[in-house]
Amino acid sequence: MSYIPHNDKDLREMMQNIGVSSVEELFADIPAPVRIKGALKLPEALPEAELVRRMRDLSRQNKNVEDDYACFLGAGAYDHFIPSVVGHVTGRSEFYTAYTPYQPELSQGILQAMFEYQSLICEITGLDVSNASLYDGATAVAEAANVARIATKRDRIIVSGLLHPEYRAVLKTYAEANGLRIVEVAYKEGISDIDKFRELADETTAGLIIQNPNFFGQIEDLAQFSEIARAKGALLIAVVYPISLGVLRLPGDCGADIVVGEGQSLGIPLSFGGPYLGLFACRQNLTRLMPGRVVGMTKDALGKQGYVLTLQTREQHIRREKAASNICSNEALCALAAAVYLSSLGKKGFRRVAELCVGKAHYLADRISNIKGFRLRFKKPFFNEFVVTVGNKNPQKNKKSKLIETINKKLLKENIIGGFPLGKFYPEMEDSLLFCVTEKRTKAEMDKLIKILSSIKTT
Repeated sequence: MSYIPHNDKDLREMMQNIGVSSVEELFADIPAPVRIKGALKLPEALPEAELVRRMRDLSRQNKNVEDDYACFLGAGAYDHFIPSVVGHVTGRSEFYTAYTPYQPELSQGILQAMFEYQSLICEITGLDVSNASLYDGATAVAEAANVARIATKRDRIIVSGLLHPEYRAVLKTYAEANGLRIVEVAYKEGISDIDKFRELADETTAGLIIQNPNFFGQIEDLAQFSEIARAKGALLIAVVYPISLGVLRLPGDCGADIVVGEGQSLGIPLSFGGPYLGLFACRQNLTRLMPGRVVGMTKDALGKQGYVLTLQTREQHIRREKAASNICSNEALCALAAAVYLSSLGKKGFRRVAELCVGKAHYLADRISNIKGFRLRFKKPFFNEFVVTVGNKNPQKNKKSKLIETINKKLLKENIIGGFPLGKFYPEMEDSLLFCVTEKRTKAEMDKLIKILSSIKTT
């Protein structure tokens, strides 16, 4: 029985069969200096009841945004409400333990789920084809740049400085191996400098990458960037926060050729940073260059509807040298969560979540801007994130960062997770915080935040 521990006799028989005289001999290849000497320093065994009590006490040391903290932190990971149906479906063993559907005739359930996911992503992006997901938003951006390189046979990618800084870092890593030249464009008044994009775009440009809303939460005009790309024969890659698509014009309708993004906000918990979900959709003419896999709906020899892996990139498959990428896996369970989330909300619910984010964020932004020593850094339209600058305009740099740190520490003591310190990525913004408001935040939580900020001396 697999659940009964091996006794000494079992161990002796196994060692005899493999030709070793002791358990220690099994680890002979491990250098002696790195081996543990003596017994492990483990506590004495406890009765089950006491052990359960002990583990519960330990678990209470972990705090979370569901029960303990009100979260005003975004910057790429968002605290949205997740309907209970999401966990019920993704927790089913057929999905929870499913692996790559190598045999489609035996994997109709997971294939249909992926097909539905792809269909929903096409609907919210306004594009023709979606893959069955990638690892996360950052890798999706890098893969999109590579598709642009192959599609245009060019090697230059112009990137907004308001693309998530961590996405830019991953993109640069990919670029070294793929022969891409990355050109970053600084921001201007909280949005991407479109005049600079227009100046830099030329016949060697493979693609433009614009995040909308950008890292500061401001709304970009994708249609104008599409015009620049079209004029030079390049592709427009739009990086999206999917919840914003409930109220913003669809990127496909704005001229985007590829839409990528982080899908964590679609029914996936924060989970200390992962696993997350990479969204990737494109126009039909780019389908065969798209990384990952595409599930299609077809009919079998008897005319019955079925699902298959229509296209797939995997290193051991035939024609692998023709693949645009060697990325060989996806986030199927997270993609399923996104599909269930979108299905449970429906069109009206999806739009309502976005509207609540916008309304609540603007309420908080207006209230904060009326506090002495606090002001909104930018005046452009924003979705649910906004930049707040604290203190005098010209204090010493180290005083700026210390004030930001003091604010967040004081908020944390009151069970509030404050804004993101922008000085981490943008040194010129040492005095600024990026606040985020989702539909989960209540008026009471926001008013408490405002009260605490009002009590802080900023000069």
